[in-house]
Amino acid sequence: MGPMQKTIIDKLKSAFSYDHLEVENEGDKHSAGAAAEMHFKVTLVTAEFVGKMKVARHRAIYAVLSEELAGQVHALALYTYTPDEWKKQGVSPETPDCANRH
Repeated sequence: MGPMQKTIIDKLKSAFSYDHLEVENEGDKHSAGAAAEMHFKVTLVTAEFVGKMKVARHRAIYAVLSEELAGQVHALALYTYTPDEWKKQGVSPETPDCANRH
């Protein structure tokens, strides 16, 4: 685990009371590679998302990670669920490889 991935995990853990949290470095699906720590997939399950539309859930995460998004982090694939939604879903979707990957 690289330093940016750890920072993202730590910030999300501090900001949300969560049932499930996964932060995956998906740089290997992009031309920059995993070592660049620029592309991440976040799966967050929290009761705090109950009654919130997807855009509000994503904005909450963007607010927590605003410094990282203004700097090194180029992209986040966000999968946000309430505990009940997660019981039905059980796993976050696979993020496709970047079309510009070489």
